Amino acid sequence: MLQDAGATVVSPVPPGVGSGSPAVTIPPRVDTGAATLVSSAETIVSVPPIRQGETPKGANAPFLGGILLEIGTVLGGRYEILELLGQGGMGAVYKAADREVDRIVAVKVIRPEMASNPEILARFKQELLLSSKVTDRNVIRIYDLGEAHGVKFITMEYMEGENLHSLLKARGKLEVVEAVEIMEQVASGLAAAHREGIIHRDLKPANIMRDKSGRVVVMDFGLARTFSGDGMTQTGMMLGTMEYMSPEQAQGMDVKASSDIFTVGLILYELLTGITPFQAETAIASLLMRTQKRAAPLVDVDRNIPGTLSNIVAKCLEKEPAKRYQNAEELDADLRVWQGKTAGKTITAPAARRDSRVGPIPWLRVGVAGVLVAAIAGGSAWYFIVKHKAAGTSTAHGPVSVLIGDFENHTGDSVLDNTLEPMLGVAMEDASFINVYSRGDARKIAKKLPNPTDVLDEQTSRLVAINQDINAVITGDISHRGEQYDISAIALDTHTGNVLAKAEVTVADKQQILSELPKLAIPIRQALGDTTTDSVKFDKVSGGFTAKSLEAVHYDSLGVDQQFAGKFQEAFNSFKKSAEEDPQFARAYTGMAAMSQNLGRPADAVKYMKLAMQNKDRMTERELYRNQGLYYLTMGESKECVDQYTQLVTRYPADRVGWNNLANCYTQLRNAPKALEAARHAVEIVPKGVGQRLNLAFIAAFAGDFATSEKEARAALGISPTSAQGQLVLAEAQTGQGQIDAAANSYRRLEEMGAPGASTAAIGLADLAAYQGNYAEAARILTQGAATDAAAKDTDNAARKYAALAKIEELQGHQPAALADMAKALAASQSLQIEMLAGMLYVEAGELAKAQKAATSLAAQTSTEPQAYSKIIQGLIALKKKDAKTAVAQITAANGMLDTWIGHFELGRAYLEAGAFQEASAEFDLCLKRRGEAIELFDDNVPTYAYFPLVYYYQGRARQGMKMATFSDSYKNYLSTRGQSSDDPLALEVRRMVGQ
Repeated sequence: MLQDAGATVVSPVPPGVGSGSPAVTIPPRVDTGAATLVSSAETIVSVPPIRQGETPKGANAPFLGGILLEIGTVLGGRYEILELLGQGGMGAVYKAADREVDRIVAVKVIRPEMASNPEILARFKQELLLSSKVTDRNVIRIYDLGEAHGVKFITMEYMEGENLHSLLKARGKLEVVEAVEIMEQVASGLAAAHREGIIHRDLKPANIMRDKSGRVVVMDFGLARTFSGDGMTQTGMMLGTMEYMSPEQAQGMDVKASSDIFTVGLILYELLTGITPFQAETAIASLLMRTQKRAAPLVDVDRNIPGTLSNIVAKCLEKEPAKRYQNAEELDADLRVWQGKTAGKTITAPAARRDSRVGPIPWLRVGVAGVLVAAIAGGSAWYFIVKHKAAGTSTAHGPVSVLIGDFENHTGDSVLDNTLEPMLGVAMEDASFINVYSRGDARKIAKKLPNPTDVLDEQTSRLVAINQDINAVITGDISHRGEQYDISAIALDTHTGNVLAKAEVTVADKQQILSELPKLAIPIRQALGDTTTDSVKFDKVSGGFTAKSLEAVHYDSLGVDQQFAGKFQEAFNSFKKSAEEDPQFARAYTGMAAMSQNLGRPADAVKYMKLAMQNKDRMTERELYRNQGLYYLTMGESKECVDQYTQLVTRYPADRVGWNNLANCYTQLRNAPKALEAARHAVEIVPKGVGQRLNLAFIAAFAGDFATSEKEARAALGISPTSAQGQLVLAEAQTGQGQIDAAANSYRRLEEMGAPGASTAAIGLADLAAYQGNYAEAARILTQGAATDAAAKDTDNAARKYAALAKIEELQGHQPAALADMAKALAASQSLQIEMLAGMLYVEAGELAKAQKAATSLAAQTSTEPQAYSKIIQGLIALKKKDAKTAVAQITAANGMLDTWIGHFELGRAYLEAGAFQEASAEFDLCLKRRGEAIELFDDNVPTYAYFPLVYYYQGRARQGMKMATFSDSYKNYLSTRGQSSDDPLALEVRRMVGQ
């Protein structure tokens, strides 16, 4: 079972499993249309020309290796900088004189910190390589990719003119002849690209420029790809500018040259009418509209537009790609015919068809009463409709998942690395419907991308978000001017890249970041559907992430990264440093508790959780519910745990942590239906979350639905094939279905993963052998495994194997050996499970004083589970003394405290000894019905299904006592599992009883 600690990972997976599964924590570019080259691959903000000796104003002035490119600088010994044309987050564009060939060029300089990003560098190389293949007067010429002082840049043709974006902004719409002339040249340029097998994929008015002579060029092939698919992205990924996407591009489908044609149709339509053909309340709504209906014909919008031209545009805008022009050459031919440039030719476009549906698609208006957020992916849409509640309260809202990528740190201060992101995450999650995706999980996925990386830049974050069905991505940056710090954030729709919201804050000094940074969350939350008032939101988020220093936050974030890398001791050390920086920082203590649990130190985990709860006034409301639930989960107080997490998911229904851990708490209470319900909620929020899937898989097995368990385990392994936890749950599901060979293969795959998974695989294989009555083989595996664990100083797993070995010896009647093995187990571990198993073994061996000591020790613990086990042992002691009445009373009381499978099994045996055969049979029937709980008796990732066949034997005895004619069926069921065993004394007895 996988616990979810919110900011940290608490994995109850013993060292034998190790991997667990962390379940927590969890765009178009701005273009002013200025007369300069503007690339949609980056945000370029136009600035006034810079004279000799002047420096640009503002925090975003471009730097070369940290030195400002001044007018007159000679770049790479060749390019003399003449003028700064524009700048943005990824670089800057300059006008320069190429001294070698005596011509004016444009130089696009990539910021040094960006050039180190392989994705960004690949995009610039893509632009160079693809553009260089196209030599046409209507395509901008890219000359070279250069490098100077470690900074990379592209040189390209320089043009003085204006782009169509600025032209439309200034004039609204163009005359028909002028618009067609422009787009005919665009079609000519695209035709040259299409002949080379290149699709542009990001054509828009800002990427089309006209110079003073009337020449029109197509620019920016940074997102282009070839027909053969050697571009930067793959089918199913959607990159580009949403307003000008074709329907198939919007749906993440493969695109062909006809996709560029659709965009040309959109632009020509806008040039002729001043409006776009798919008008809607939001750009996203417009995107969805074009996948569902045809554009209104141009002649219906403006009767002055010739019908033949309207037909050409309509053919461009067909929903189905096959009905459009198949390449720009075909379109160019029709436009030239319309212009009268080609004698004797006819226009191929048929008369435009009108959509049979009339009226616009209804969209909700953004406002207090409601908001709709939609994203297109794979042809489907997600909708979240917000219903207004009382002012100052959170809204009723479907869950929205958000990934916070890495903020670019331009300050040079390492304390700010990976420090802002968790702070913003806490502020975002103050909105009840928002679920922040685990950055640790995101990094793991990023390392599996075609270009592996652990940097969550915008491109990588969107790829991860698309992979995980995350709705929105937030990225940002921080820079400083003197003592002041400027922080900005931008939220993007995952699939379209559309900007959902932007936010900026400026603080007077570094420490003020702690109190001011949460303000970034307000407009972003609002864009996602939060309708609480600004004042309430500010009051909540400004004090939400409470720490005395950024250093404390930094160490906490570092610890989170280390734990997701499986470096639990290093993570513990980082959380400890965080607590030293701020002794009242609750998150540091929950991190230490989590790592203590992962390192096999449960007592320390309890200690640190208590320290965390001493600082509950430093937590947000959401953190408080999470941490109080985690506290009770750590303490074993399952009812209180259920109460806290129930309050959490009631107040914050999108909280995957709450649903995941609520499922775990219900599992500890042995309430399978409620556990399943909660686990399914967690999966609904994070459909591709490996931890959530595996938790659901285990709980399905716990509920006895082994087929569903196998299905979910395989789904999780499909997402993360190397998940050790996935192989364990799969093996348990197969065992429950009687697929012994398949289960053995799953355990062997777990074994092949190496330590520590091999340790759990050993106990699993031994459990399979014991389940079939092959005790000698089980003993061999356990003996060898325990020795391996002991040599590796893995005392916890060694203890579990010695305890299992003791049970094997006891079943064969080898009491001295069983007692010796149990002594080894207790010497290695005093855990709850080992004490319980020891007490039960001591009763069977007649060592009642030792059994009583174990029962007393368990009774002295404060939580319910050990106290219930104490009563079971007390009942078994009474049974051993032939006091069946007391035994029944004690074990019944134990089951009243905690309704366990082992409690009902032992109660059935007590009734059997008392001669109450009907009551005994009822208890064993219940054990058969709840067989899934026998998979792991202690809910601790240790397989124990070998206990289950004994139910058939005792059920046979109970039914025989009731003189039922079918009593032998139960014995035969026992033999169906262990009938071939030569090691099991009970199998020999049962064979005699049924005459075999």
